[in-house]
Amino acid sequence: MTELTPEQQIAFEAAAFRRLVAHLRERNDVQNIDLMNLAGFCRNCLSNWYREAAEAEGVPLDKEASREIVYGMPYEEWRARYQGEATAEQKAAFELNRPKE
Repeated sequence: MTELTPEQQIAFEAAAFRRLVAHLRERNDVQNIDLMNLAGFCRNCLSNWYREAAEAEGVPLDKEASREIVYGMPYEEWRARYQGEATAEQKAAFELNRPKE
């Protein structure tokens, strides 16, 4: 395995994060509930993890600001443009697969 410096690891992780966010912004046809059902996380989870990382470093970041970073626009605007009503099948799958808290 290639040995990475801590700086390289951080840089590569950041690049992968930026690419994931760009991909999710391009794929606005993919609903969050589908991501949750298939992968166990969605755009909101990603924005929460971002906010938690900022707060762990002492940087206050509210939920709306972290969501805008991930969605590329205010969350309510994204919902109005792209979010459809979940089907009964999607809701049932979510209930089976929802994260246990």
